[in-house]
Amino acid sequence: MSARAGAAVGAGWFTLFTLAWLALWTVQLTPLQLLIPLQLDTPDDADGWVSGVVSSGLVLAIGGVAGVIAAPAAGGLSDRTRGRMGRRRPWALGGVWLGAASLAAIASASGPWGVGLAWVGVSVGVAVASAAFTALIADQLTTQRGAASAAVSSSQALGIVVGVGVIVLLELGVMVGYLVLAGFIAVVGTTAALLLPDPPARADVAVARQVRTLGERLAALRDRDFAWLLAGRLTVNVGNALGTGLLLFFLLYGLHRDPSTAEDELLLLILVYTLFVVVSSIASGWISDRTRRRVPFVVWSAVVQGLASILLVVAPSLTTAMIAAALLGVGYGAYMSAGLALGTDLLPYPEDHARDLGFVNVSASLGQLIGPLLGAGLVALVGGFWLLFLVGGILSVAGGFMTYAIRSRERAASAV
Repeated sequence: MSARAGAAVGAGWFTLFTLAWLALWTVQLTPLQLLIPLQLDTPDDADGWVSGVVSSGLVLAIGGVAGVIAAPAAGGLSDRTRGRMGRRRPWALGGVWLGAASLAAIASASGPWGVGLAWVGVSVGVAVASAAFTALIADQLTTQRGAASAAVSSSQALGIVVGVGVIVLLELGVMVGYLVLAGFIAVVGTTAALLLPDPPARADVAVARQVRTLGERLAALRDRDFAWLLAGRLTVNVGNALGTGLLLFFLLYGLHRDPSTAEDELLLLILVYTLFVVVSSIASGWISDRTRRRVPFVVWSAVVQGLASILLVVAPSLTTAMIAAALLGVGYGAYMSAGLALGTDLLPYPEDHARDLGFVNVSASLGQLIGPLLGAGLVALVGGFWLLFLVGGILSVAGGFMTYAIRSRERAASAV
């Protein structure tokens, strides 16, 4: 299989690319939602189950921060890599193998320190491989970038369903679950990295880039409208993480389910959430493209997400959780789709689109990382989950309304 920069690629390329992302999302999201909470659960601890929630939040947050740092660093280094193996392939392989080895290590780890150290390895490995696979879109595609981006987002929605579904339905234990994930990423990731083409850099980017000061690299953050977009995106993603990140603990200790029942119900909630995320994101992106009205979708989808969290404060039950999962999916799917489109409308510097879109992606990632840590603190503060969902709802609504602070409606192509 070969590809020239800018040439159309076929079904084989898209199949390998989609499988690579499915593997990356599966091994990243399954431990986050299921395996790490189970591994760090402390129902019989002297401090009670709250200590397990706090440990889980700390581990996930620290690993996430490591991934956020590793991704742009690996991307920049791969831009400058030269060799017979290509620019992206060495980093894709290295990230895949680091992730697989760390998953095998976490399977036998015990206690927050051991689990946390291994999870940092998983997070860094996934981040490095993700940076390499993402770069293939810009390297090789022009007219098919939207299709490739859809493959990435749909794989994210399906990855957690695949991972949690296999572990729950086959009744795999925590250790076996990690080893299955390690084998999955090792086989699929390695195959995709070796078979996907990695053409040499074009002549116009083959030389080293001009050296820039830190201030020049962060210039987009001084653009008022762009800064408001990033602030709102960060806030809404913290709200989403508060509503979704500790669901297993909510089922175990908020609704008092036994572990087996809680795992089954978690899978059901994830399926409902995923279905509505996929449908809502496609519909929102399609309609906002045609109406050119991004801001209303961004604002009101965040409000819907916030109301879903408030429902769990008012009436915590499995039925309410199912309704909330659907509303969270509708809100978050529409927000992420229309919000990313709004971000591309507001990019302040035409020559630095890739850099500034990196800020857009990091604002979402940071929100998802801050959420578990903040949520663990809120649960520990009151010994329950009502404050967690209340703050998540408030932040979602507040983040949505931050979008109204954007003044350059003509740049956003989204007058309200």
